[in-house]
Amino acid sequence: MVSSQLSISLDGYVAGPGQSPQDPLGRGGLQLHEWVFGLDTWRAQHGLTGGDRGVDADVVEEMTRDLGAYVMGRKMFGGGDGDWDESWQGWWGDDPPFHTPVFVLSHHPREPLVMRGGTEFRFVTDGIHSALRQAQEAAGDRQVSIAGGASAVRQYLAAGLIDTLQLHLVPIVLGGGERLFDGIAPRLEQVAVVAGPTVTHLTYRVLG
Repeated sequence: MVSSQLSISLDGYVAGPGQSPQDPLGRGGLQLHEWVFGLDTWRAQHGLTGGDRGVDADVVEEMTRDLGAYVMGRKMFGGGDGDWDESWQGWWGDDPPFHTPVFVLSHHPREPLVMRGGTEFRFVTDGIHSALRQAQEAAGDRQVSIAGGASAVRQYLAAGLIDTLQLHLVPIVLGGGERLFDGIAPRLEQVAVVAGPTVTHLTYRVLG
């Protein structure tokens, strides 16, 4: 099973305008993720204690329970364009929240980066199919998540390689930025709707 989950605004953006290496989510983009920061499941994944428990936390727990590997684009991993600055090790510190192999799409090779907690970033230069194949091999019987950003998820949707898409619909209007569905029109079948206090969780089966 290959899944993807993203927070999205009412006007279809998964990042705000003015994205940059210093502000990867763009202006207002952080609002897309504020719903998750106080949840006990999210805090536990980041080595923190406490937090709220409710339907949103249940959704986060469910969507991360059986993940064996991730694929992400270079913009999500960060570090800028061009040849790698080897000092850049991602946004997440020494103990990233993934705790599995993470395959980073890139045009520039780099040696694997082993982090604390079981996360290992592996850099793939020969395309989305290779990255997914390697992730599936690493995951075994567990699921693979296409983590983002929008460009990576679009490529996998366009190639028909995602089985389940979960969108966390946040009631904000960004007015610009990066749209998830620019240039693609996947056929989706709704399979679940969960209404949280500040966000609505929509799960779709991708129909090829």
